[in-house]
Amino acid sequence: MSLAVKEKNHVRLVFLGAAGVGKTALIRRFLMDTFEPKHRRTVEEMHSREYEVSGATVKVEILDTSGSYSFPAMRKLSIQNSDAFALVYAVDNAESFESIKSLREEILEVKEDKFPPIVVVGNKAEPGGGRQVLAEDVLSLVELDWNSRFLEASAKENNNVVEVFRELLQQVNLPSRLSPALRRRRETFPQDNSLRPPMNKTNSCTVC
Repeated sequence: MSLAVKEKNHVRLVFLGAAGVGKTALIRRFLMDTFEPKHRRTVEEMHSREYEVSGATVKVEILDTSGSYSFPAMRKLSIQNSDAFALVYAVDNAESFESIKSLREEILEVKEDKFPPIVVVGNKAEPGGGRQVLAEDVLSLVELDWNSRFLEASAKENNNVVEVFRELLQQVNLPSRLSPALRRRRETFPQDNSLRPPMNKTNSCTVC
């Protein structure tokens, strides 16, 4: 665990992306294991959970931001005060993928860091979803050029959602072996970190 995390005993994860890509849906699926198909406009919402890490309590804050570009000052402040970033696009919306490129540039500028902790998430990766963005194209850009992590997920089907949050926490050097102090969802982080979940694992009681 990094010294900064030890000192403040909390980390903040921020979800950024265009409107309607499913940022809120991913967070709700992770925290409450629910899915609301109707898009609801978000300005900014903060969620907070406490986890036990190596005998110490760590507060994990999850910031859900607006997809609207009418809040630039609020977005800049969100970036400034966060430790790791989920850049979310929808695989059926090529324009939403272009949006995360400019968001990444903004993160680099605000954080003054060439390699900030970023996980790129292609949401709505469901069969028959009218894909516009190919996973192999994104993988090449994100992992080779950006030196960041890339995952496809589906909040609707509950595919790879836990893995998204696991990757974010690993980006800030928190171990993935976390046991919720206040358990409000079915899935828990694995007790054995040597086992990785299959990509299509859904609705499991333990992700392992």
